[in-house]
Amino acid sequence: METVQTNTMTTAVSDLAMDATGLDDQASFERHLSASTLPTVWKDWKIEFWRKFQDLPMPKSRDEHWRFSKRIDFELSSYQLAEKPSEEVVAEAVKRSNVVGALSGRFIFVDNFLVHRDNLDEETLSRGVIFLPLEEAFEKHRDLVEQYLFQESTDLGSEKFHALHNAYSETGYFLYVPKNVEIEKPFVVDHWQSAPGTATFPHILVIGGENSRFSVVDVHQSLFDDREGFGCSVGNVFAESGARIFRKTVQNYNEKSVAFQLDTNNVDRDTSVRGINLNLGGRRSRFENEVRINGSGADVKLYSLTIAENDQEFDQRTLQIHNAPNAVSDLLYKNALMDHSRTIFSGLIKVAKDAQQTDAYQTNRNLLLNETAQANSLPGLEIEANDVKCSHGATTGQLDREELFYFLQRGIPKTIAQQLMVFGFFEEVIEQFESAEMEENLRELIREKFAKKQLQAVASA
Repeated sequence: METVQTNTMTTAVSDLAMDATGLDDQASFERHLSASTLPTVWKDWKIEFWRKFQDLPMPKSRDEHWRFSKRIDFELSSYQLAEKPSEEVVAEAVKRSNVVGALSGRFIFVDNFLVHRDNLDEETLSRGVIFLPLEEAFEKHRDLVEQYLFQESTDLGSEKFHALHNAYSETGYFLYVPKNVEIEKPFVVDHWQSAPGTATFPHILVIGGENSRFSVVDVHQSLFDDREGFGCSVGNVFAESGARIFRKTVQNYNEKSVAFQLDTNNVDRDTSVRGINLNLGGRRSRFENEVRINGSGADVKLYSLTIAENDQEFDQRTLQIHNAPNAVSDLLYKNALMDHSRTIFSGLIKVAKDAQQTDAYQTNRNLLLNETAQANSLPGLEIEANDVKCSHGATTGQLDREELFYFLQRGIPKTIAQQLMVFGFFEEVIEQFESAEMEENLRELIREKFAKKQLQAVASA
């Protein structure tokens, strides 16, 4: 990466910083840079990404990668980096970080601040596992971290937001599991937003050495329902030969928030990589997931569950790239939509000329709970090889009226009936979490969402 000297900008920090407003404000960035304790080389990267952010245009709904998205109706000037949270806020965040109980290690972040950590035990450390906050990892294992830090980006339309993320991001974590090491319990990280107008930029680096085996869980949430937030997360997974990595992500921001999750997966020979996303929150949520299969024998499974209500919009863009022969990728995204909500799925499978014997699938299924909900699907194939099995499909349907009538006739409220039918629709993916505790906790999050909907229905009756 080309470095840029910080002298000009750091010495230019001026009285403008005192008037700093939103994320896209030059003075805000200068103030952030001035306050940063990162090493100079990292600050140089920040400046480079800030300039890239400024040069890139704001996406528009007519852009192909933003097709069917509503107008991007949020202003980056509305969000700022928050001050350190109070002890009361920290205590509440720690108390509510309970999606996973049995774990190998845990970090809890609030408004970009690390507020709690459960370190690895001595045995795990002795096996060479590194699980550290990003800045600390860079300080202690710089040669290793630099191989991966800021090296990846999706190519699916959010390059401007990716550059903004890299310009501001300092928090997140670095997870490295060495060759032949298997860790049974998951690594868990909770990312909270608490202050009004807070912008958070979690940066996630996961590296699985040869024949390693482990799982990691990321949970993004709002601590309060009435405070707007902007969450822009970047996650990069690198799976070396034979690695088995399972990444699980929950997005449960409040409905005043805007969320971006921009993920990449680099997959080598004979690896098994799985990813599951549960999407519940956010007023506008954009999820980009790009997979690059670079070794034969790889097996990639991607799942996503989304429940949309009111005027929520969930925009999902995926890219499965097969660069090597004899590999498998299978994607299944399921969406349940209520009220006036919208979902967009745009996925592409690309098979290179030499990636013969590829098995690649892509399925998007949508369940409409109201006639005013809208699901858009754009699956696609781009195949250069001539000996492959690839398919894609999308279905959109209403609730079965006879089944719904059956529930209503037995005195079951409509919202509860819809909840039961959605659980039936989702169950094949929920079972993939492979953790009874987590599966039940996620079902509870879904129940809470329907419970709020039922209260709204009662209040408006």
